Amino acid sequence: MIQLYSVIWRVSGRRQIVLILLALAVAGLSAVPLSYQKEIINELTNAEISATALFRMCAEMMGVILLSLSLKWLVSYRSGTLGEDIIRLLRIRLYKDSSAPDNANDKTIPKGTLTTTISAEAEELGKFTGGAFSDPVVQLGTLVAVVGYIASSQPGLGIIALAMITPQVIIILATQRKVNEFVAKRVRILRRATNRIVNDDDDGEAEATIEEEFDAIFETRRRMFIWKLSTKFVISALNAVATVAVLVLGGWLVLQGRTDVGTVVAATMGLSRLQAPTSFLIAFYRQASAARVKFELVRELLDAPQDSPRKTG
Repeated sequence: MIQLYSVIWRVSGRRQIVLILLALAVAGLSAVPLSYQKEIINELTNAEISATALFRMCAEMMGVILLSLSLKWLVSYRSGTLGEDIIRLLRIRLYKDSSAPDNANDKTIPKGTLTTTISAEAEELGKFTGGAFSDPVVQLGTLVAVVGYIASSQPGLGIIALAMITPQVIIILATQRKVNEFVAKRVRILRRATNRIVNDDDDGEAEATIEEEFDAIFETRRRMFIWKLSTKFVISALNAVATVAVLVLGGWLVLQGRTDVGTVVAATMGLSRLQAPTSFLIAFYRQASAARVKFELVRELLDAPQDSPRKTG
């Protein structure tokens, strides 16, 4: 993973810095609407707010939300265009390496492998590159800001928020290695099958082999789905437990006079705000792990000499 990120930084470091700064701004604004929400609800509950003050606070809250959305749009646009630029660079590099008449490694990349790499693997790697730094900064920053806000309002509810996140991280770290094995296996099988098709091996034996390769791809994806969906089920269950726990503890604290309704509502909304970045970070970690596998496969393709055009990958 370090090698992948070092290459990304060498290629796009300056643009990544701009994206990181924008991402930090988005993360810094993430908990502000919760603060407004808490104050508005408490003021309404105590009937201590005038219509003018209510409209002012709601307008300020909406302004913060629109500013955050605008910054998110800018981050998404810049990361998307950066990713497309990297896709273009990868495809040019792969094409030039494959078509160079004299190269130091005496490489001849099989046409099927080159086709799948340029069309699919390069695109996935490029898309990941665009948000490689800014995406986790936005989501991690949001987690820190929201959990910190909840904990500062009511420490017990903040502990529940942390307790929701920790087991999810452990589950993902424990299962992703197996998913990565399936990713690498699928890429290699697809390269082999495409090489056979491009090389016009149209005899009966080749046709049967290609069908077997497609069956193997299906089976690999099926097993990958089992791992991913089972993990998603457990994580969703943990999110539901955390929401119920906040309602139970928060409701009990309100009945005891130790907190207010606004804090409980803000904490509940905060948990829902945490679920999105947590889910995103889980998906991002999976994407990063898969990108690392594909990066290594592409690098092997560029660096290692090939014996003949018919050699399967």
